[in-house]
Amino acid sequence: MYQVIARKYRPQSFAELIGQEHVQKTLTNAIATNRVAHGYIFSGQRGTGKTTVARILARCLNCIQGPAPTPCGVCSSCVEITAGNSVDVLEIDAASNRGINEMREIRENVRYRPARDRYKIFIVDEAHQITKEAFNALLKTLEEPPEWVVFILCTTEAHEIPNTIASRCQHFSFRSVDFEELMNRMRYIAEQEHIEASEEVLSVIAQAGEGSVRDSLSALDQAIACCGKTLREDDVRALLGMFGVEPLRTVAEAVHKQDGARMLETVQELERKGQSLQHFCRELARYWRNLLVAKIARKPSRLIAAPDPEQQRLLETANLFSEEDLTRYLSLTLELYKTLQESLQPRLHLELGLVKLVQAGKLQSIEQAIAELGKPEAAPMVARAAAFSSPPPTEPAPTVARTATSASLPPPIEAPAPGDTPASAPTPPVKTGDLRQDLHDALSKAGMTFSADAIRHSEVSLGNAELLVRAPKAMILAVKDAEIGRAHV
Repeated sequence: MYQVIARKYRPQSFAELIGQEHVQKTLTNAIATNRVAHGYIFSGQRGTGKTTVARILARCLNCIQGPAPTPCGVCSSCVEITAGNSVDVLEIDAASNRGINEMREIRENVRYRPARDRYKIFIVDEAHQITKEAFNALLKTLEEPPEWVVFILCTTEAHEIPNTIASRCQHFSFRSVDFEELMNRMRYIAEQEHIEASEEVLSVIAQAGEGSVRDSLSALDQAIACCGKTLREDDVRALLGMFGVEPLRTVAEAVHKQDGARMLETVQELERKGQSLQHFCRELARYWRNLLVAKIARKPSRLIAAPDPEQQRLLETANLFSEEDLTRYLSLTLELYKTLQESLQPRLHLELGLVKLVQAGKLQSIEQAIAELGKPEAAPMVARAAAFSSPPPTEPAPTVARTATSASLPPPIEAPAPGDTPASAPTPPVKTGDLRQDLHDALSKAGMTFSADAIRHSEVSLGNAELLVRAPKAMILAVKDAEIGRAHV
């Protein structure tokens, strides 16, 4: 009968384990120095080896030549534990045996010595699903079990284990397997199975596993069943529902070129091929994240799950953007992905989200906007920059000058001498609403857009003019210590 790759190549000793060196070293030393605990908690992502390590530990403790860090693998105890039918190593699925009655049976079973082996070992899988009452029934037994009993609790949700249980066990946190280690493992298995697979194909399969060895090997098994002895990248991507780098790079280039039409064409192409829009959005978020990491690292990094040639292409694309831009795009894409999970019209939301990315690419930073405002042709706009929003109703409307350079300021009005009649009445204050509209028109004509939030808590100089933002409510425009305008934001 055919045996799947994940089971066929399951590690049978600590030496074959990959990606969990801290667990391997601690347990090996504990066995060698006879410091084996009576309770362990193995937690971590699915498919990282928790149950496998529990079985290896059971073999090491019950091997006829043990306890030894390396089991012989040929004695009856090792063979039966590997097959899962040892009478002294009991594997319990807590997902279906989670009640207080099952825990009482375990408590009664603990009282009896092993039938043949050295230890009676209880491996409880999905331990976080045990009820609170059942944990309480097991509490005293887990704290002070007989010398021949070892409990191993395996879980993907360590925070669901009660503190009273966790404090009585040694806790090992299993990590996601590194991309390179996963690639090496699959490369070895492909050679053993006489499978022709390029580095790109293995990279796609490793990315599908997301750090889980079992998931990656299951995807490899599925690809072999579909494609035979020769695996092609396009076939594997289509089988696993993985998107190639090209459509993702197309989105990045459309953002860079501010091409909204190309975004809509991309969505139509996805819809025509019947591909999952939610999955595409998730892959796009991963792509923005990889671009951001490449931009920060400035060289191929282990933080990116991709081979070196692909990382070089990521670096080229990342150089088109700034770190601030990539951070903004990643945030918008994550929000879009969250929206798509509950959307009844995913195409509409995806189109809107991708167009928003294009619009976000048109935004200028406050430094760039202020630099533009400092140019002579932008001087009329600078004086109006203090009127971003209406003042609060409890304060009078602010007055802002219409110019920003000292040359364009009106001469100061001298106080009249006693008894003189002023020649003309003072100029009435300008309404903030008019200034806000003037500012909006001027910025639109200059092709600039920025938010008042972006310049809050900042202070910049524009030649003779200074734009001062008084946090959190007041914004003042001054020229050489002379206040010429004030507004509230």
